[in-house]
Amino acid sequence: MKSLLKDAREQKGLKTREVAQLAGIDQALISKFESGTRKPTKEQISKLSQLLDIDYETVMIAWLKEKILYEIGDHEFALKALILVEEEIQNKKKINNAVVLTSIQNVLDEIEVLKNKIQSFQHFDLHRISKIVELEFISESNRLTGNSLTFEETKSVINEGLTIAGKSMHEHLEAVNLQEAIAYIKDLIQKKTALTEKEFLTIHILILRGIKPENSGKYKNDPVIIREMNLFFNWYDSNKNTLHPILLASEVHLKILTINPFENGNTQIAILIMNWILLQNGYVFATISGNEENINEYLSVIEQCELQNDKSLFMNYILRVEKDNLLKAIALVSK
Repeated sequence: MKSLLKDAREQKGLKTREVAQLAGIDQALISKFESGTRKPTKEQISKLSQLLDIDYETVMIAWLKEKILYEIGDHEFALKALILVEEEIQNKKKINNAVVLTSIQNVLDEIEVLKNKIQSFQHFDLHRISKIVELEFISESNRLTGNSLTFEETKSVINEGLTIAGKSMHEHLEAVNLQEAIAYIKDLIQKKTALTEKEFLTIHILILRGIKPENSGKYKNDPVIIREMNLFFNWYDSNKNTLHPILLASEVHLKILTINPFENGNTQIAILIMNWILLQNGYVFATISGNEENINEYLSVIEQCELQNDKSLFMNYILRVEKDNLLKAIALVSK
């Protein structure tokens, strides 16, 4: 733990007093954490991991390891006790997972009914729904990251190639780029192409075309990011055929945001890859509304997931978003 904190601070080029000021922790405590003479609290570790860009899972494992060692030391029955603790934790985890899956399953069943209803529509209705839902996704997703184009303005930019007075070129490019990225993803879906690093980076290039070309398709210059992204793609390959598509898409979104692999466009690509998985499996866009209330809710759920280390919070959130969007899509047929 002590070397983990010290190495991370030095890599950031920060002094202990600077870390203390930024984290709101006494400088003397920071020094004691790094010397190993004092153990940080869970809240302090959470602050330091964010400030020093230390992987939360890595730092929490180190913290728990030292906490356990401090309590049991080299007691003659320590190893036997640890075996029993592991068994109990595994049993509790199975029970908790069963409870979570039971609550989630009810919503998944409702979503499947709605999805099947949409798939039963005539081709003309499906095409009309697809065009409207896609435009809403582009408009709302861009608003989520600060774009001020309205739905009608976004529609004019994409469908008619118009330039909206008073809106920046950056905002126009975000709309066009997102539409092109979606077209690219739909083509990949048609070809049954799996998510790989190559396609992941290509989509990022499309998102930032003409906006931040120097950063597009390139991870941050950090070996930890490279390692985390390798682990991400390994995890995806291992789980893509076993996890329910909506749960898989939700977790992919969370993992991308947690790794934060790019200098720009992390939220956009997290949203796009999540929706690639959804569209690939016959669902509609999980469009997160870009108004202030919904933005705050989205950010709050992500924050709570990290603080509580509970991904089910975000999964339930996306399940609700997807269900709402399916209902909206169905309502379009009656208009």
